[in-house]
Amino acid sequence: MPKSVLRYLSHPQVQIDPAVEITEWSLNDVGRARIYALAAVASNRLAGTTAIYSSPERKAREAAEPIAEALGMPVRIADDSYENDRSSTGFLPPAEFEKTADAFFGRPGESVRGWERAVDAQTRILRSVQHVLSEAPDGDVLIVGHGAVGTLLFCAAKGHPISRDYDQGPGGGGNLLMFDRETLEINSEWQSLEGHFRL
Repeated sequence: MPKSVLRYLSHPQVQIDPAVEITEWSLNDVGRARIYALAAVASNRLAGTTAIYSSPERKAREAAEPIAEALGMPVRIADDSYENDRSSTGFLPPAEFEKTADAFFGRPGESVRGWERAVDAQTRILRSVQHVLSEAPDGDVLIVGHGAVGTLLFCAAKGHPISRDYDQGPGGGGNLLMFDRETLEINSEWQSLEGHFRL
């Protein structure tokens, strides 16, 4: 019998709006198109999926909902699976954001500019995923979340020190990690949803 898997999908491109709370950003047209392309083949490519979970953030929910609808199942919220808390700074211009994100990963035991510490975000996402897997029905599980905490989850699963070297990289998201559901063993790097699902 094939092993069940956990797929962790980072939400794709968002509509950046400095006037809106980051947690309330929506997918932009590109991000939405990518998700609908996946939803169109979900009944085949995600046939073994028995549960779909999403971060509480709007952009993740908007990515999860079309896939769940295509599979005829609800979106469940994975508590505490939101992105690293950056509310202390809110929106940052791209160059400043990248510099701060480098420091977030590079000094994981410190609160950089008031951001949630990387070590705390890692503990939180790992606990959230473990809770999801303990309550989900047998079969494959999809969690739609975020790039930074996804990277922290990757580092934990691999036993690597926290490092941005394992980040999903540029491109706006929409990338996947694959885990063994039972052990959380991971044998993949980040891969675009198009590459993973052969879209």
